[in-house]
Amino acid sequence: MSKIHPTAIVDPKAELDSSVEVGPYSIIGPNVRIGARTVVGPHVVIEGHTTIGEDNKFFQFCSIGAAPQDKKWKGEPTRLEVGNGNTVREFVTFNLGTAQDEGVTRLGDDNWISAYVHLAHDCQVGSHTIFSNNAQLAGHVHVGDHAILSGYAGVHQFCKIGAHAFIGMYTSLTQDVPPFVMVSGNPAAARGVNIEGLKRRGFTRAQIDGIRAAYKHLYRSGLTLEEAKAALEQEEGASPEAAADVKAVRDFLGTITRGIVR
Repeated sequence: MSKIHPTAIVDPKAELDSSVEVGPYSIIGPNVRIGARTVVGPHVVIEGHTTIGEDNKFFQFCSIGAAPQDKKWKGEPTRLEVGNGNTVREFVTFNLGTAQDEGVTRLGDDNWISAYVHLAHDCQVGSHTIFSNNAQLAGHVHVGDHAILSGYAGVHQFCKIGAHAFIGMYTSLTQDVPPFVMVSGNPAAARGVNIEGLKRRGFTRAQIDGIRAAYKHLYRSGLTLEEAKAALEQEEGASPEAAADVKAVRDFLGTITRGIVR
């Protein structure tokens, strides 16, 4: 417990690994669990039924596990779960879930969360994502692995953002974004495939070509959404190396509830 600053307040019921560091004037509540080698900077508040994994870094003035900003919340024991290896910068806010959804807000592993980012109640964020300064998620938003949200991007309640998608600066997002797609603007519009991001993550030329073909079916062919889904199913067979990626797009379309940015 020598790594806890003497000015920090850690509830005796909190469960902290012996390697956890807690900075000056931070407050850790009774229902908090924090894994090995996680560093909690100064003036951080972690409360609620919150579980945090290993090797995370919370910078100063974060508010983690506070009550959801939802009038329907009546004090139910909902949760926040944070994975491993996340960097969480200044003034970030993560809220608990609500009983109206799964009851838990989740953040996966190896995410880079920049200053002033907000994850509202019941958001489900995958792994390896990047949230630039002031990116904001309303309640119940789902974000896939490797997605990137640029500065000041705002996402409406219940929207879904697919894996490897890219959301441009100041984008106002009110519909779902399929995997691999770049969108920007207010209102948001599709701008192409996130090719540079895919190259950086080791996608082959054949995979990228198959993803581009899937994008054309969705956005350049004039097909209805149902017709595009059928075309994507055929594309899986036509592009064997990209079949799993094309299927990921088709599967995503089967989950949408708000329509897609198109």
